[in-house]
Amino acid sequence: MKYYSTNKSVEMVSLMEAVTKGLAADNGLFMPERIDAFDRHFFEHIHQMSFQEISFEVARKFFGEDIPEDILKEIVDDAINFDCPVVRVNDSVYSLELFHGPTLAFKDVGGRFMARLLAYFLKGFKREVNVLVATSGDTGSAVANGFFQVPGIKVYVLYPKGLVSDIQEKQFTTLGHNITALEVDGTFDDCQRLVKSAFLDQELNEALVLTSANSINVARFLPQAFYYFNAYARLREQGISGDLVFSVPSGNFGNLTAGLFAKFMGLPVKRFIAANNSNDIVYNYLQTGKYEPRASIATIANAMDVGAPSNFARILELYNHSLSSISMDIVGYRYSDDEIRETMKQVFVEENYMLDPHGAVGYRALKADLKDGEVGVFFETAHPAKFTETVESVIGKGTVKLPAKLAEFMKGEKLSIAMSTDYDDFKQFLLNQ
Repeated sequence: MKYYSTNKSVEMVSLMEAVTKGLAADNGLFMPERIDAFDRHFFEHIHQMSFQEISFEVARKFFGEDIPEDILKEIVDDAINFDCPVVRVNDSVYSLELFHGPTLAFKDVGGRFMARLLAYFLKGFKREVNVLVATSGDTGSAVANGFFQVPGIKVYVLYPKGLVSDIQEKQFTTLGHNITALEVDGTFDDCQRLVKSAFLDQELNEALVLTSANSINVARFLPQAFYYFNAYARLREQGISGDLVFSVPSGNFGNLTAGLFAKFMGLPVKRFIAANNSNDIVYNYLQTGKYEPRASIATIANAMDVGAPSNFARILELYNHSLSSISMDIVGYRYSDDEIRETMKQVFVEENYMLDPHGAVGYRALKADLKDGEVGVFFETAHPAKFTETVESVIGKGTVKLPAKLAEFMKGEKLSIAMSTDYDDFKQFLLNQ
């Protein structure tokens, strides 16, 4: 399988090159040259398969031409050693709980999958590889823990100072070893700009081997398609049928893009809901046809605080830049912090279900959009305990129990390094490592 750039001004590359480069030389995002679909038989029996078995079959469609099956199965099994259950919340609304992995967030699978895949490609590679990742919260912890102590790889996590939760911060600032946390005095967009600038800097790339572990990397975002197939299978397993609607809390849009890939692979999805907080750039595009990135706004759903979502370029590419085609598959909603709090409170009181702020955005959008005869699944992307202060300020002190996995992280010492938003400062830091 070859991969091309969304900007289409450089030659196609192999999977290995796409994964190790992260970003194309023309600043575009890599896309597979084709999307292979499953036949009807696969979906007739999918409910009899486990999450791991489903994920392996999906991974074969993406990567089977480039990786031996036994190696690919090892990578999948290592990345997916937990379940993601579908839980009924009310009526025809279900939560796909994606917080049962090592860092209790949905990015665990993509982070670990990419770490194992990159390690496979780097066997025998004589130079050290430097992974640069910008995070608004959960990406940093998933990538840092996925790559922790992987030989030959250094990871630099750039995060906005004061704009991630304490627990999220602890998950990637306390590891040490091959993980370096850079506390940037700016926003997530500043972090992402620094990372992208580094990839396009010829001098820096001659001195260092750089790659990314954000969802701009194909090995990070494509495995998120596993979740959509698993959700469909688990609903079928419970005897639940109806037109399927997914509501996805949307920040950098890697998760939703992976869902669209799943639909192009034949997964029977009626539509997707792009559920936004006040960072409503894509919501506005769906209303007006104008894509106008702007500075991000800090909200209580901080992992979605993105003012220039990178993966939207992939969505435009999938639909040949056609607003009418995109609008047939995606509808958008946006909610303020007050509306998010209101939703968290209401669902906890009425349904005895605890939402984190991001899941609350997905839930509210789904309830607003779901029609009769449809089955809705919203993505609960992180455990509420990762946002204990915010959640307990809404539903009451002492209501959130801290899982043992998170409690261990909280014992660690913060090891982050302060970084300005000036690219030259960042470049010199990397060159001096």
